[in-house]
Amino acid sequence: MSVKLGVAPIAWSNDDMPELGGDTSLEQCLDEASQAGYIGIESGGKFPKKSSELLPKLSQFNLQLCSGWYGANLRKNTVEEEKKLIQEQLKLFKECNSPCIVFAEVSGSIQGDPNRKLSTRPQMEKDEWDGFCNKISEMGRYLEDQGMPLAYHHHMGTIIETQRDTERLLDNTHDSVKLTLDTGHMLFAKGDSKSILENYNERLFHVHCKDIRKDVLEKSLKENLSFRAAFLEGAFTVPGDGCIDYDPLFEVLKKNNYSGWLVVEAEQDPAKANPFEYAKIGYKYLTETLSKSKIEVFKN
Repeated sequence: MSVKLGVAPIAWSNDDMPELGGDTSLEQCLDEASQAGYIGIESGGKFPKKSSELLPKLSQFNLQLCSGWYGANLRKNTVEEEKKLIQEQLKLFKECNSPCIVFAEVSGSIQGDPNRKLSTRPQMEKDEWDGFCNKISEMGRYLEDQGMPLAYHHHMGTIIETQRDTERLLDNTHDSVKLTLDTGHMLFAKGDSKSILENYNERLFHVHCKDIRKDVLEKSLKENLSFRAAFLEGAFTVPGDGCIDYDPLFEVLKKNNYSGWLVVEAEQDPAKANPFEYAKIGYKYLTETLSKSKIEVFKN
């Protein structure tokens, strides 16, 4: 088996806080991602929205589009309304041969609000859960029919945050609803990524390899910081620079013959954490750890 290594552009430019990396060009991001060893990159706010512009740019730096974020509002919108809203990104991703869409529900999310503590994140009662799962299932079937799987991303500050939320979603949706496992977000929510990998292998489609600085995590939880304050404090980092041991996770991936993307992602202030240097740290750690697990890394 072999896996593909990609990286997220959020380390270079943060779409939620444009002042972080605002002056960094897309070309610098792509060039440094490629130099660090990655063969794929997820989409970001500075990326062209037309494949005729994006594909040549990616090709220039020998990169593939390995997915990207879509924030849905299915708690408010009908499925038909959401289908219309996703069309531009769906078209782009299909034409760029992306493996999936990293899909998350953001209505009511507090992830970008500096004044909202993590403990105040939105939650749903049973009736809303039932309706929401039906909507996600319908979107999953639709995107599967389009050849662009929905890979749901659990995320701090949203309605699907914890391990329990994630399991409940997967247990009550159609199997066309796949999973993006984010190791950093799962640990932040006090969850167990290894358990998810073991129990939901058939739904796993995409992996975000995000690490955590344990001392900052403990402070963030103890002081009930906002999500924004936590990442500005430095809660997230790349694999190899935090407290997550990826060896047991990769052993499960090997056992289950996972052959998708592993994407290094870490929201950090680029003025404090040089994106290129941290991208290299993440790549080095992943390649060495995968090698120990006898998992091959696919090369272009």
